[in-house]
Amino acid sequence: MDSLFGTAAAAQKSGSPAASNGAASRKTAKNGSKKYKNRSARYPKACNNPPYLPPEAEEGNIEYKLKLVNPTQYRFEHLATQMKWRLQEGRGEAVYQIGVEDNGLLVGLTEEDMKASLKTLRRMAEKVGADITVLREREVDYDSDEPHRIAEVLVRKVPDDQQFLDLRVAVLGNVDSGKSTLLGVLTQGELDNGRGRARLNLFRHLHEIQTGRTSSISIEILGFDSKGEVVNYSESRTAEEICESASKMITFIDLAGHHKYLKTTIFGLTSYCPDFAMLVVSANTGIAGTTREHLGLAMALKVPIFIVVSKVDLCTKGTVERTVRQLERILKQPGCNKVPMLVSSTDDAVTAAQKFAQSPSITPIFTLSSVTGESLDLLKVFFNILPPLSNSKEQEELMQQLTEFQVDEIYTVPDVGTVVGGTLYSGICREGEQLVVGPMDDGKFRELTVCSIQRNRSGCRVLRAGQAATLALGDFDRSLLRKGMVMVSPEMNPTICWRFEAEIVLLFHAKTFHKGFQVTVHVGNVRQTATVEALQGKDELRTGEKAVVRFKFIKHPEYLKVGAKLLFREGVTKGIGQVTKLQPSKHSSSHHAPESVL
Repeated sequence: MDSLFGTAAAAQKSGSPAASNGAASRKTAKNGSKKYKNRSARYPKACNNPPYLPPEAEEGNIEYKLKLVNPTQYRFEHLATQMKWRLQEGRGEAVYQIGVEDNGLLVGLTEEDMKASLKTLRRMAEKVGADITVLREREVDYDSDEPHRIAEVLVRKVPDDQQFLDLRVAVLGNVDSGKSTLLGVLTQGELDNGRGRARLNLFRHLHEIQTGRTSSISIEILGFDSKGEVVNYSESRTAEEICESASKMITFIDLAGHHKYLKTTIFGLTSYCPDFAMLVVSANTGIAGTTREHLGLAMALKVPIFIVVSKVDLCTKGTVERTVRQLERILKQPGCNKVPMLVSSTDDAVTAAQKFAQSPSITPIFTLSSVTGESLDLLKVFFNILPPLSNSKEQEELMQQLTEFQVDEIYTVPDVGTVVGGTLYSGICREGEQLVVGPMDDGKFRELTVCSIQRNRSGCRVLRAGQAATLALGDFDRSLLRKGMVMVSPEMNPTICWRFEAEIVLLFHAKTFHKGFQVTVHVGNVRQTATVEALQGKDELRTGEKAVVRFKFIKHPEYLKVGAKLLFREGVTKGIGQVTKLQPSKHSSSHHAPESVL
């Protein structure tokens, strides 16, 4: 891909710095340097050979088409069916490369053929209920008099029945790095005044408005319609209207930057299951405070991360470059092993979005300002093109399993009753469905009925696996519910446990980690204090060591799954790991709460 569209990348691919200098490269070739000859053979871009893309894959949402000029009716029907399949694979999005053979050879088309091909593509899209947007066009160096071009086209389905594509992005970064302001500017469509006006609509509490610091998790939405245009609150739309006209939604989870609210930030990262994380770094302060910690958390939970350097209007170009260099240095460290990619043009943003989804090691870096709006459009282009991580097949498999809904938030709404917010982990949930919720303090589950469902503040009949929503439970007693519970199908037999084993790595600890130590454990939406009961084969652990540890919850049993990612902390102690074994508790009267308190 970058051999075709990337400029900097193409220069890298052409071998040595000498390759960019024509005369010098010819001189070297004349000297008969074997090394250079091999190099030019290995990099076709250095010669006049046409560059390649990787061969077309049968699965996935990328389709290569050499040309689509005046197809017969039969051929047209076949092409439309093929487009339907590609859209299904990309959950409503597909990318067409026009002027490219199936083996990836970049042939290119004349101006006339390209026009005719795009016209056919538009007709195909209309037939399947989609829109097309040309992402970029490029000339191919070919030995003909007439210029040959290739085009990359985004095909996006017009939303029907509220099945818009939803991507969740967690927003991380140090306190005062401009996270809430950036989200305010993106979702409200108005630039900031430099004194934090844009973030006022995002705050949930009075003390947040007074101090300017986020302490709770707030959710914001940004939509894109089928033509790739931004749909936000700028035209005084309600959330329902945004949902109706958007075929792709980016849900931002605005997390707290201050160290004091670290547990809230960890809860947001583990329980809301974000697809991507956006790390915001202030250009004038650089990497400070909780920035490294947030980067480490995202990497521990294997959430793909991209970086936004904000407030570039406050400092000189040199300061911005220094911050970017500092970030690149950290990302290339052995612990991170990331490949930083600075985005400075629309072309870069398109390449970054596609590469980022394919390879988790690519880390795009944006430099922008929420006050002047500089480079803000590049971030929007990136969000518009960013494909979903899971394909349609994985989604289908999850939907066929039994229903499991994780409870993250609990509210009481006047005239509605108890409402729970969270994510549907697997299965399908419909209005009026009978589920069981738990585990209660005694380890049992209670029956309840889902009265109504809302997604992004608008009503919804059916909830599918991987979607976040709020469910109204009618007059169910709120005091029985807590964060960390699950709502599952009655036929599922959930395993409840007080004790579990996990393979952990101790990231940082002041002294030694031993039996009897108490830590706060985060596993998905579960957050509870647990005691270390035993370390297998060791008496104590030091920073950087691995071990299998048995934990016991202090207050009440929890619903866990083997293989779930685990984070634990206590003061400066931090560790990560994976649940390896559960010790299911029996529903017996001996397991009432007082016995469990140590």
